[in-house]
Amino acid sequence: MRQTRYQQRLYTGPADLRSMQSLTQRLWSPASRWHAGELAWLRLQHIGREPEWRTSLWQAGPEVVAWAWARPPGRLDLHLDPAHPELAGEILRWFDGTPHDGERTVTLLDAETALIDTLREHGYRERAAGPFFIHLRRSLDDLPRPRVPDGYTLRPVRGEDDAEARAAVHRAAFSLPGLPPSRVTADSYLQVMRAWPYRTELDWLVEAPDGTPAAFCLVWLDGHNHCAVLEPVGTAPEHRRLGLAGAATLAALHAARRLGAGSARVCARGDDDYPSARATYQALGFRPYARNVSFVRDH
Repeated sequence: MRQTRYQQRLYTGPADLRSMQSLTQRLWSPASRWHAGELAWLRLQHIGREPEWRTSLWQAGPEVVAWAWARPPGRLDLHLDPAHPELAGEILRWFDGTPHDGERTVTLLDAETALIDTLREHGYRERAAGPFFIHLRRSLDDLPRPRVPDGYTLRPVRGEDDAEARAAVHRAAFSLPGLPPSRVTADSYLQVMRAWPYRTELDWLVEAPDGTPAAFCLVWLDGHNHCAVLEPVGTAPEHRRLGLAGAATLAALHAARRLGAGSARVCARGDDDYPSARATYQALGFRPYARNVSFVRDH
């Protein structure tokens, strides 16, 4: 039997992000961990992070069949075409050669059983305690209508002139006590807005009575697979408990439905230390179907 020859190359910029997204789009299923839109968000929401990351892509002929993304202090995310399981060990050996600070961590979806077996063969053990994320989804049939309190305004982002306001409310929502402040800026948000498959009609804001942004939801649409993903969603602290994030989410999902999406997925904390986001999504009809699992090795 002829053995497949693979070519490994380092990530060099936007064209390689598009290749990663193409693999993710090609492999998508209702049970997938990754979506092409959230890859754009995760790679582009901050400016100047690329030197901290090591990313490689593997090709079989002209087609990218795997990518691996290592982030400090020693975390790995990856996506591998299941038609090429023999690459899993090579990816882990590549990860061994990247800088790390003590423990190494690899995160997968619990359904990725073949990769989980490979991790165990390479000395990884499942982390039994600590925070974890669950995946929730819902059909976009029978969506409730969004409602906001009197005085608040619900609208889509109008264009790049909204980048500063959009970044400001994101920082307010995600700069939490005890955690490093969000590094999303107007420039980094412009970077997101200029990436495929961002669409302004899927990026929604709630404005407070004084016109300041209070909550937001960004939905990404994979038009080929008719699936949408929420990433990110948030509310500024002084406007919480008013249902604003839920209203922004419903408005964005209605827009995604008009553009051809049939279902939507979101990832939220599954542990009880941070239950509010999960509760918001479940109140909107999302139901859990999978969870992330982390595997660790001490060296």
